[in-house]
Parts: sequence; C-alpha cells; structure tokens
Amino acid sequence: MFTGLVSNVGRVTSIADSNGLRRLRVESRYPASAIQMGASIEHSGVCLTVVEFGATDDGGAWWDVEAIPETLSRTTLGQWRTGDRVNLELSLKIGDELGGHLVYGHVDGLGVVKTITPDGDSRRIRIALPGDLGRYLAEKGSICVDGVSLTVSAVGRDEAGDWFEVAIIPHTLQVTTLGLLKPGDRVNLEVDMLARYVARMLEWRQENK
Repeated sequence: MFTGLVSNVGRVTSIADSNGLRRLRVESRYPASAIQMGASIEHSGVCLTVVEFGATDDGGAWWDVEAIPETLSRTTLGQWRTGDRVNLELSLKIGDELGGHLVYGHVDGLGVVKTITPDGDSRRIRIALPGDLGRYLAEKGSICVDGVSLTVSAVGRDEAGDWFEVAIIPHTLQVTTLGLLKPGDRVNLEVDMLARYVARMLEWRQENK
C-alpha cells in the first residue's frame, strides 16, 4: 500500500524480454539498505516486486522487477524505454504518515493528456478518461496519476468522452515526472478505492430493489 507521495524519481537502465516476461532494471537515489528482496515498490503508479537488487557506485540502489504481458498491455510499462524516468514510492510501514490518499498500485486504466495550460507557475492538466472511470471521479476528490496523489479540480464530458483536470503546483512539477508530460501522452490512472466501494454499494442497492 502507498500514499501517492513520490519520494524519488528513478531511471530505467535496462530492459530485457525472456520467456514471456519483461525484466526492467531501475536505478534511484534510495540507499540499498532501503530495498529488500520481494519488496513492493510503486513505479509510476504500478506496484512491482523486487526480484534482485544491489548498490550503485554513487550510493544509490538498483533493482530488477518483472512484468507480465497483461501488465504491459494495461499500463504504460509497455512503452518504457531505457533512460525513461519513473516516479517511485516505497511501500508504507506501520507508523508512516499518510500524506496523500490510500493507493494500491493497481492501475484502473490509461488516461490520455488532452491539454496542458499554464496557470502562473502552475499547470492545469486535462486528461481523457477511458471507459466508465468517470463515475468514480468528483471535483475535490482524489486520483492517482502516474503514481502521484492529486486532487481533482474539475470533471466534465465532451464529444470524445469523460475528462478530468488537475492543477499541478511547481514543487510537484519539479519532483515528479508530471512536469515532462505533453499532450497525447498516456498516463496510469488509479481511482480512489473509497469512491469505487461507494459506487459498487449504490449499484448493489439498485440491483436489489
């Protein structure tokens, strides 16, 4: 479990396909002592398991994770290339501060960046929603975009379908990969689990009237 508060931006240093798996190596500024075999680390919104790790020469850490074809097709991992930067967050520990919202690292769908509008030093980003995810979003609610916990600033619908907007402050633009986004980019989306449960409860009540 995670909070959506990115604590480091890592870099993909190698990608290899074998026996139906894609193995990716990521380097970061985390010390090797912070990584454990089998640990869960969120990579731009996707929870992946460490299968090998070690220390880098500059005091950071590298680790390998593996992704199956299902994950590659349903997330942006299938687009990653060597050198790409990824948002990172280590899993929560008992007693850690919950500064964002509860995030599970289970991607619900791929959004597409529609527009990026400067707003002073901040940016307003509009993202098109896939499928029926729009029913889980509300203004002032929470959404996880590429592993970053954000507050929904607006929701709407046009001829292409549902969309939402988020307002990104300068700090977030600097310490995550959101500052690198451009129109047309795809992003991993995870809706607020509380919203999902409420929607399911309302559906169940309707079905059982």
